[in-house]
Amino acid sequence: MSIRNLDRMFRPASVAVIGASARPRSVGATVLANLQAGGFAGRIMPVNPKYGELAGLPVHRDVASLPEPPDLAVICTPPATVPGLIAELGAAGCRAAVVLTAGLGSPRQRDSLAAAMLAAARPHLLRILGPNCVGLLVPGLGLNASFAHAGAPAGRLAFVSQSGALTTAVLDWARSRQIGFSHFVSLGDCADVDFGDLLDYLAADPDTGAILLYAEAVRDARKFMSAARAAARSKPVLLVKAGRGESGARAAHSHTGALAGADAVYDAAIRRAGMLRVHTTEELFDAAETLARCKPLAGERLAVLTNGGGAGVLAADALELGGGRLAALAARSLLRLDAALPAAWSHGNPVDLVGDAPVPRYLAALDVLLADPGCDAVLFIHAPTAIVDSDEIARAVVPALAAAAKPVLACWLGGDAVRAARCGRRGRAAAPPGCRPTTRRSRRCGPSCSGSPTSATRPCCWRRRRSAAKRRRTGPPRRR
Repeated sequence: MSIRNLDRMFRPASVAVIGASARPRSVGATVLANLQAGGFAGRIMPVNPKYGELAGLPVHRDVASLPEPPDLAVICTPPATVPGLIAELGAAGCRAAVVLTAGLGSPRQRDSLAAAMLAAARPHLLRILGPNCVGLLVPGLGLNASFAHAGAPAGRLAFVSQSGALTTAVLDWARSRQIGFSHFVSLGDCADVDFGDLLDYLAADPDTGAILLYAEAVRDARKFMSAARAAARSKPVLLVKAGRGESGARAAHSHTGALAGADAVYDAAIRRAGMLRVHTTEELFDAAETLARCKPLAGERLAVLTNGGGAGVLAADALELGGGRLAALAARSLLRLDAALPAAWSHGNPVDLVGDAPVPRYLAALDVLLADPGCDAVLFIHAPTAIVDSDEIARAVVPALAAAAKPVLACWLGGDAVRAARCGRRGRAAAPPGCRPTTRRSRRCGPSCSGSPTSATRPCCWRRRRSAAKRRRTGPPRRR
């Protein structure tokens, strides 16, 4: 069905909570509390025959008692009630529902509750997210139609997950780093709305700059591929595909009820569609932070600046193995570095400042690399020494990194000695130095921060892989 009526789901003017409750820690109570706490400006209509009022809102006995058809209904009632509720909602004029309830069975089984739910929705073109999902968040609207433990700030990343546990884990991780989202969606069992639908919707959404996916299995491969190709043309699409091994595939099947399929087939399809595949949640978190904080990369030529040769070698290895490449420094840049650095410097890229580098040496080398026309981005790596305090270096270089026209990736190696430099102020693990909270009202700036040279090179590797994917889709440039 593609994006039909998804605007009712993601931009509702009113929300009905079917099964709203006063019972502490129940799904119905949590959803109602989240809707109110999120600041949703539309009408909220609790439905439950047991109550007359909840959280200061009048409660309606049933769907027929609602004063108006809700744009979106959130269902938190037992499985047997769901098909009937969907039929009532559709007849009343509702066109979108989030079914949080689990235990409806597979929609491919004709006698299942999930199949009955879809049959009830079909005559009304009512779209269903779930069942067995955590819900959805649209932070820009203050919409938190979920039983997640927390909300999210507004931003330009969209996250779509088949796993409810990963949904809440990513949400918690992102909140600790003040990373914002345009949409946060738990798909659950994908009885109706699936990856293909959401890729089509998010590709056209002006508030979404990049799309992150966690997938265990894809049921409609043709629809998914078509939507993925279209989305990847306009914005970065990164995907974690679980179930890579035989045991993981069996676990994915037991979790989602869908066959995971051969990983090699998925890998080829992902590359062909132009998406970028990451293999771990750590890589997904790195991607989210980089996309949220870092200026867009115009190319993949990376200059590495480090106070330790070993760290530079690790970065160069990771860059090459990941498909990226080191920038070839211009002759003028090499002459300027010769003048600014001691004779023992590396005389190439990576640029090794030598371990005793004071603050002026860092600033001089950064100035040269940021001005080099053959360099698209700079990776700044610092390992702690007893010569110069890491926090002192951070206070000096972060303003220069944040003001740079080119993207700068920062890597503070170590633990306690660099914690203040990495966090920006002592005792607070928030945004990396030079970064601001990535809300809709704050522009992206400053360096994306990492804890290892390997992970710090990933953005350039992703940029090169995305460029290669675009060339595969469009072919080589035509000669004039």
